[in-house]
Amino acid sequence: MHMISTSFWSADGKPISAEEFLNNLFGELPKLFKDEEELRTLWSKPMTRKILLEKLEEAGYPKSDLLTLQKLVDLEKSDLYDVLEYVFNGDYVAITREARVKAAQATIFALLNDKQREFISFVLSKYIEIGVEELDQEQLPILLNNKYQSLEDAKEILGDVANISKLFIEFQKFLYQENVA
Repeated sequence: MHMISTSFWSADGKPISAEEFLNNLFGELPKLFKDEEELRTLWSKPMTRKILLEKLEEAGYPKSDLLTLQKLVDLEKSDLYDVLEYVFNGDYVAITREARVKAAQATIFALLNDKQREFISFVLSKYIEIGVEELDQEQLPILLNNKYQSLEDAKEILGDVANISKLFIEFQKFLYQENVA
């Protein structure tokens, strides 16, 4: 039998327990968003999600620690959004990324043509497999290359870069709608 040792560090660089980390994070979250609705709004757009994660890091909660916390609270198959919700609101019932996609898929796909649907399905499969980092704006060129082998081929199928970028950003708001959870 082996034990996994988990270390967290306070903002001032001292080792703290997972419980202290959780309590400190709980105290920090209301400074970053006022309620679940504001968290949902921030999290559903790649740029504001990135800014929120940067603010958490500046406050002493790097993404690596949030991912460790995600494992500790047994939410590895959920989104980091669910981890923050769980910390912010103890009554929150998290769902898996797969369940989140299934709940939002019809709404997302209703607005898309077949070629767009095929690309967004690919993105969603990566999101289920890997996590929210697949929805980062910086990930878009990589996803396009993985799916279409080149940006030129992707543009031929999906339209210009502005349209592809808009498609990538727009569908995400439906993933985090209130009625999904």
